[in-house]
Amino acid sequence: MRVAALNIFPVKGMRAVDVERAELQMRGFGGDRRWLVVDQQGLFATQRTHQLLATVTVKPHGSGLQLSLPGVQTVEVARPSGQQRMSVTVWDARVDAAVADDAAHAWLSKVLGAPVTLVYMDQETERLKSSLWVAEPIPVSFADAYPVLVVNTGSLAALNAEIECAGGVAVSMSRFRPNVVIDCDDAWREDFWKVLRIGSIELELVKPCDRCIVTTTDQLTSERHGLEPIASLVRLRQSGDPRINGVLFGWNAIPRVLGSISVGDDVEILETRPEGFPIRQSRAVS
Repeated sequence: MRVAALNIFPVKGMRAVDVERAELQMRGFGGDRRWLVVDQQGLFATQRTHQLLATVTVKPHGSGLQLSLPGVQTVEVARPSGQQRMSVTVWDARVDAAVADDAAHAWLSKVLGAPVTLVYMDQETERLKSSLWVAEPIPVSFADAYPVLVVNTGSLAALNAEIECAGGVAVSMSRFRPNVVIDCDDAWREDFWKVLRIGSIELELVKPCDRCIVTTTDQLTSERHGLEPIASLVRLRQSGDPRINGVLFGWNAIPRVLGSISVGDDVEILETRPEGFPIRQSRAVS
C-alpha cells in the first residue's frame, strides 16, 4: 500500500489543496483547517449550512491565503497579528481566535450572501477535544473532531460499484474531504487497521468517520443532487457500535509520531484491530 494523495483544507469548508508533502503536527497536518468562517454570532460555517464554501478556491500565499472564485476578484488575506480576537463556537467548543482583515470579511460576505467573519487559529489559540474514543483530550484544529482523516481507494471503488448498481453516478473521493488517501485494493480493510507508519509519521486510527449531508455536495459546483453516497452507505456501512449513530466512510486518526509524509510513501501496518469494526448492512453484499 502507498499514499495516493495528500490534501489539506486551509479554510474549513472550502476546497482542498493537493500537496506532495505534509508535516504532521499535534493538531493535524500543517496548514490544515487553521482558518474558519463564522457568522455574526461567532458560530462556525461549513458546507452543511453554507454550500457555496465548496466553490471557493484557496491558495496558500506567503504567510496568508489567496481566495478566488470565478467571476469575483481574487482577495489576498494576510495572517492576522492576533491583536484583534474573537470567541468562536465550533460544535461544543468555545475557541479564542485571531480575526482577519476587513477585506476578507467583505469578500466572503459577498460570496456567501450573508455577513461573515474570517478567523485564524494562531499559537495562542487552543482547542482540546474530549472523546469517548481517546483516553485524554486531544489538540485539534478547526476540524470537526479529530486531527487527521484517512481513506482507502478500494473502499471508494466498492461504494461506487454499489451506487452504480442502484442506477446512480459514481462519486469522487473529494466528497469525503480526506487528508490521507491510501491506495489499497482491499475494500473496507481500514476497519482492521489500528496503527500505521507512513514516511516518518505514525497514525492511530481511533474512530470510523460518520457521514453527513456534506458528502452529497458536489465539491466543484456546490450542488446537491439526490442522496448519494449516503443512500448506498445506508445499505453497506451502518455502524454496529451504539456509540456511533450513522453511516461510515474513512477513519479519524490521531498522531502517535510526528514528522513528514509524502505522496508515494509506503504504508506499513504496525498494529491491527483483529475483530474489525462492527458494521450493519441492510442487504447481503457479495
